[in-house]
Amino acid sequence: MKWIPHFSIRRKVQIGLTLIVGIMAVIGYISFNSLREAELKQHLTVIADDLSNLILEIRRYEKNYLLYGSPADLDENLKYIQQSIEVYQKIAPDVKKLRAAPLLTDLEHTLLAYRQQIETLKSTDGKTGIPIDPVIEENLRGLGKNLVDLSSEIVSCERDQILLIIRNLKTQLISSLGIFIFLGAFLIPFFAFKILRSLSIIQQTTLRIAKGDFRPIAVEDTHDETQWVIEAFNRMVAELEHRQDQLLQAKKLSSLGTLTSGIAHQLNNPLNNISTSCQILLEDLDPHIQSLDTDSGAMLSRMLRNIEQEVYRARDIVKGLLEFSREREFCLSSSKLRKVVIRSIELISSQVPPGVQILHDIPDDLCLNIDTQRMQQVFLNLIENSLHAIGNGGGQIRIDAKIVSGQEVVITVEDTGEGIAPDELARIFDPFYTTKEVGSGTGLGLSIVYGIIQKHNGLIEVESKKNEGTRFIIRLPLERVC
Repeated sequence: MKWIPHFSIRRKVQIGLTLIVGIMAVIGYISFNSLREAELKQHLTVIADDLSNLILEIRRYEKNYLLYGSPADLDENLKYIQQSIEVYQKIAPDVKKLRAAPLLTDLEHTLLAYRQQIETLKSTDGKTGIPIDPVIEENLRGLGKNLVDLSSEIVSCERDQILLIIRNLKTQLISSLGIFIFLGAFLIPFFAFKILRSLSIIQQTTLRIAKGDFRPIAVEDTHDETQWVIEAFNRMVAELEHRQDQLLQAKKLSSLGTLTSGIAHQLNNPLNNISTSCQILLEDLDPHIQSLDTDSGAMLSRMLRNIEQEVYRARDIVKGLLEFSREREFCLSSSKLRKVVIRSIELISSQVPPGVQILHDIPDDLCLNIDTQRMQQVFLNLIENSLHAIGNGGGQIRIDAKIVSGQEVVITVEDTGEGIAPDELARIFDPFYTTKEVGSGTGLGLSIVYGIIQKHNGLIEVESKKNEGTRFIIRLPLERVC
């Protein structure tokens, strides 16, 4: 099958407009030349009329001479012959390519022959004393008649040409109008079908999407902007559906956070009861423990102390969950960075798999003007991402902080995980973008981290190499007073 080129709508419009402009230019050029020719012929017709009138004057004086024999009539005849020759010479350069050019040439030759006969007649008049030679008279009358016929034919020919040009112009005008009507009848349905129909489909689909229906549009193989727009629209619809699923997942997580807050709040009472009961047991059993053997008494005391310590630990975790899940306004306060990092590590410690170490090196006196809850969320998200990157194979997460140039604090969260591909680095802070498997994350964590750091007037950057680990670098303004 022979390959047929496909043009875009833009190219088709360009070709169509170029075709229309080209046709208009050709028609305009032809019409302009026709008008110029008609103008020239009209001008020559006027001159030909003048020439015809002069020839009629020539014939009038010729007849007067032949009737009355007055020499003055010959002089007038020659004067008009000279004027006729001058008129011919005036128009001769403009008639070389005209249809009447041969007639004008014959007119010139006839006029010169006629003048020669008149001059011959004048040279013999009154000298020989004999009548006019019949041969000369006959030649004179024949040449005069030819002059009149030629002049009339020239005028008639040019007028016929002018009428023909006018008819051609009418034909061109009607043809041009027909061409434009045809092109209009073709282009209007083309644009209506190619553009307006596609826009109508997209409009209907947009209304359908607003109602929650994310079915894609059928794509026709048109190889133009219509197909490309619909394909892009389908990609957008698929992305919207994906984003809606992620938003639903985020809402579920938000609901889960509210549920966690409620559970943590409810756990406070039993934990307080266990703590109180443990303390009472320790106080009541302390005198009796002395009566037991050394090993039994020490073990019983140690177990009760362990219960008490674990209750305190559980209560601290519940308190941290309550503080983390509680929504409040963004509020900056001077806080120790080390304390925030340690609290974040404690909250996520239950998720740390065996073989993974979380190390930190934070100066104890390093203070920052931060929102402790939101900064805690930053470290939790970064640690959680690092744990996911490391997996179950074991590795290390290290959190360091140092003062740079006496004006800012540089915090690094570095892991020995699988790293991030170079083509993904530029998008990791985008909302809903995630490198995790489906169902393992919403892609909101790093976007939230980026927003929190920006609210603290800081910057966050990322450095990573595939299979070598990832390093997040946070730069925050320094606050020395705690």
